[in-house]
Amino acid sequence: MVSNNKIIQRDKLVFCAIGYTLVTLYGLLCVLPFVLVFITSFTSEASLMKNGYTFFIKEFSTEAYALAFRNPQRILWAYRNTVGATIIGTALAVLMATMTGYVLQRRDFPQRNGFSLFFFFTTLFNGGLVPTYILCTRYLGFKNNYIALVLPLMFSVWNMIIAKNFIKSVPYEITESAKVDGANDMVIFFRLILPLCKPLLATLGLFSALAYWNDWYNTLLYITREEKMSLQYFLQEMINSVQALKNLVAMGVSVDSVRVSLPQETMKMAMTVITTGPIILLYPFVQRYFVKGLTIGAVKG
Repeated sequence: MVSNNKIIQRDKLVFCAIGYTLVTLYGLLCVLPFVLVFITSFTSEASLMKNGYTFFIKEFSTEAYALAFRNPQRILWAYRNTVGATIIGTALAVLMATMTGYVLQRRDFPQRNGFSLFFFFTTLFNGGLVPTYILCTRYLGFKNNYIALVLPLMFSVWNMIIAKNFIKSVPYEITESAKVDGANDMVIFFRLILPLCKPLLATLGLFSALAYWNDWYNTLLYITREEKMSLQYFLQEMINSVQALKNLVAMGVSVDSVRVSLPQETMKMAMTVITTGPIILLYPFVQRYFVKGLTIGAVKG
């Protein structure tokens, strides 16, 4: 009996050692690309072209960051717009998804199947880009309006499905007993249901925050004023501008203040660090809720 316990303990230690080793290696493989981007952003363009991408800086340079912050006001505008849209949009998106999911899983709501079919239908068909653009610009006033950065991403059917399936795991007797005590639907939702859905809120919050932070398409469609552009669109515009200047110099066109090689590749890395750094810091705060919220919301029938 003692011998069997020792064998079990030994096998358990071996299994844990192999498991932790594999997980550590996989984690390093996920982190290394970010490290490479950060290191490359501080490498000179000439050294990068000569030696390629490497984890060791052979010629340190901050030229890419100097060019990126040449007009710091635009970066501050872009950060302000993206941070504002992310905070406001994420709060509204989580509220919309959880409220809709809560209603559609209520047993005492007879029209829930019909409304669910309506939402699912929108995942298969849409009105198309041109009708959507005309509706948003001519009738909803999206053109050069901050609402264009928030409203298009405010509701996600996928998030609603996760919320609906997660809230099903909350005992329905809580709702019934609250109704017996005289609580209305808003009190039940905000004071009873939401406090039990912290993993769900963290998961939907992360999904929504990533969607808003990485959004550039709506800026491309509806925003033309520099002070209202999002951060990701500003990144794309900066890279395209550097590429255009390099093409002009290569064709022999005289461009003022552009007499040397422009740091196109290192510029991409520097802008990536500038734009992705803050959102990466969000994940550790919601990690402990993320897996639980996603898995429960996905597998519950």
